[in-house]
Amino acid sequence: MNTRRVAVASTALATALVLAGCSSAGSDDGMAGMDHGSSSSPSESASSADVNDADTMFASAMVMHHEQAIEMSDVLLEKEGVNEEVAALAEKIKAAQEPEIEKMNSWLADWGVEGMEGMDHGGMMSEEDMAALEAATGAEASTLFLEQMIEHHQGAVSMAQGEVDNGQNADAVEFAEKIVADQTEEIVMMQELLASL
Repeated sequence: MNTRRVAVASTALATALVLAGCSSAGSDDGMAGMDHGSSSSPSESASSADVNDADTMFASAMVMHHEQAIEMSDVLLEKEGVNEEVAALAEKIKAAQEPEIEKMNSWLADWGVEGMEGMDHGGMMSEEDMAALEAATGAEASTLFLEQMIEHHQGAVSMAQGEVDNGQNADAVEFAEKIVADQTEEIVMMQELLASL
């Protein structure tokens, strides 16, 4: 009986080691083409061993947050008479956030995390907000888009700062730092643009 227990334990340990090796070896698959402005990043950062709850909540929530920013941008870009600078900003947001969604979804897949419901997505627009943007035209749409996107970005900065403070995964924390910097800069730009309309 003792021999059987030892054999079972040995098999379980070997399986765990093989799985850990596979997880580690495949950890870079979802990271291809990423550029965080850093020449070095941990090779095993996508491993579930290097991830905590803050990382998974951040990536899951930020995917939904980015998706709404792209939806808002698409709504604006379908309109006529929109301020050219505001339209250019919407294009810039789409170009930046679409690949970021792919990156975060890749992390979540590597971490074995599926969509997480019931999370607080700071700055998200309500259905009424989105309906107002869809109904707005021309100059009104430009102004409303900026007002909404400023709030949206402020929510993203807050969520990203939470990841910086509490996250464990090195790449996720580095990405969160980039969001804080980039979107804080865009908030200032949007506030100045809003004041000029």
